[in-house]
Amino acid sequence: MNINNRQQLLTVVAIAVVAIWAGDKLVFSPLTKMWKERSTRIAELRKSVSQGSLFLARERSIRSRWDSMETNTLPSQASVAENQLLKAFERWSQDSRTSITSIKPQWKRNADDYMTLECRADAFGSVQALTRFLYEMEKDPLALKVEAVEITARDNEGQQLSLALQVSGLLLNPPE
Repeated sequence: MNINNRQQLLTVVAIAVVAIWAGDKLVFSPLTKMWKERSTRIAELRKSVSQGSLFLARERSIRSRWDSMETNTLPSQASVAENQLLKAFERWSQDSRTSITSIKPQWKRNADDYMTLECRADAFGSVQALTRFLYEMEKDPLALKVEAVEITARDNEGQQLSLALQVSGLLLNPPE
């Protein structure tokens, strides 16, 4: 093989290597990256569509649950709402035979379309009485959320317990 043919062969090989490298950097790598991103996006969209289908299938139960929650929120007048909550605490206390030592309601405006009535209550009684109190509170249709519960013993045997409870009630569309 003579030198000219060898130089031509090396030139052709060098040009082919540069062309393959440029093709990889400018065509194949971007296309592969775009293909992977598109596959990921398609998987996310399929997951979103399946979740949407599940929500549509459960629409009736979700709407009925929301309607129930919306109708059981606190009344739109703050004084009436506080009164309703205090009466509920009194009712639960009587039904469970617990003694309430203090109730401290406090209004919080979280957004323009709702407010919460946070209430800290302290009570005492036996284990059975406090469990009945919590049961009565949970089964009540009033829209309350139990934020914190703390139970401590008041005596050495644990027969008398103290309950510190923080609940919040929802008031939708509060007055200005």
